[in-house]
Amino acid sequence: MERRTLTPRPGWQQTVEDQGLIYPLTRYPDDSLRPYWDESACYVFSLPEVEALEEVVEELHAMCLAAAEHIVTHDRLADLGITDPRVAEAVTEAWRRRAELPSLYGRFDLHYDGTGSPAKMLEYNADTPTSLVEAASPQWFWMEECFPGADQWNSLHERLVDAWKKQAALLPPGGPLYFAHSAGDELGEDLMTVAYLRETAQQAGLDTEAISMEDIGWDRLSRRFVDKKLGFIRSCFKLYPWEWLTTDRFAPHVLETLDNGGGTGSTLWIEPAWKMLLSNKALLAVLWERYPGHPNLLPAYLDGPRELASGRGYVTKPLLGREGAGVTVHPPGEAGTDVRGEEGYCYQELAPLPDFDGNRVVLGAWVVEDEAAGLGIRESAGLITDEYARFLPHVIL
Repeated sequence: MERRTLTPRPGWQQTVEDQGLIYPLTRYPDDSLRPYWDESACYVFSLPEVEALEEVVEELHAMCLAAAEHIVTHDRLADLGITDPRVAEAVTEAWRRRAELPSLYGRFDLHYDGTGSPAKMLEYNADTPTSLVEAASPQWFWMEECFPGADQWNSLHERLVDAWKKQAALLPPGGPLYFAHSAGDELGEDLMTVAYLRETAQQAGLDTEAISMEDIGWDRLSRRFVDKKLGFIRSCFKLYPWEWLTTDRFAPHVLETLDNGGGTGSTLWIEPAWKMLLSNKALLAVLWERYPGHPNLLPAYLDGPRELASGRGYVTKPLLGREGAGVTVHPPGEAGTDVRGEEGYCYQELAPLPDFDGNRVVLGAWVVEDEAAGLGIRESAGLITDEYARFLPHVIL
């Protein structure tokens, strides 16, 4: 793995916008606009390196599923902050029926520097992962133009279409598959991701319909979720976290009509409720408990930093959160006190992101169904990958 500087293509901004990336620039606090899609450099991998990473990702995914089974079997949902009995029952039943409930994708964030040290799992974004569009589309076309004849760890589009084809038989009949995001999505990131996933579903032959979460209504008479035309919503892909869906004002109706295996009048949500087991940072502590010393894991705990406070330092992560929000870094010798969030924290050993020419890099390795499917790379100036991170393409040479 190496970082190579490049000269951006003339007209690159319009090019990637035409390929589906609607926000190639990021607005910073000083009101300046800087590239989010950054092709002034790229990362180069060897094929054996990528093949080894694919094996790591699929092993980690299998370990996460085993950890989820442990959480359910040993009634440990409270460790995830899931204390509402109705939500716990919904998650447990969804897990037991997971063979009937479509799960599409997820993204592992990995610490990896290409020096021969094993990749380390930082977290698993399993419910509402973003940066999919740039990983699947613009970087593939960038490679074809800039490195013709080369390869890339990227079968995302084909695998997503194939996944929808397989899952079509699991969807309830009698209506389109809705694709929903929140209208409060200021950047348009969720809208872009949902529109792309809808396109892959359409290529798989599915009948689809777009809707915002705010336009989903509740029909008191039929006791069903409906669209603006009062059409029943039998199945819906939502880029909307489960922790919001089960706590907002419609939560009682969501739990009442949750399709955990095919009930009349119910709604099938994708991703399914059992993804709450994998999208929670408490999973990191359960993994370390179940696989202590595993070369691809970092020590992590729920009850405090333990030996990490006097060792290599640690990071506190809210059990729920996106884009690095609420994450605090405690370097060695500077361990402080965190105010415990409502849902609690996970304490994970500090693994400073690899530094390439002053850029801190994290690998986003994608899983579609149960297989490794692609890679997206983000860089940041600091130790936390936040909303100001940049996306850089990669190539296999």
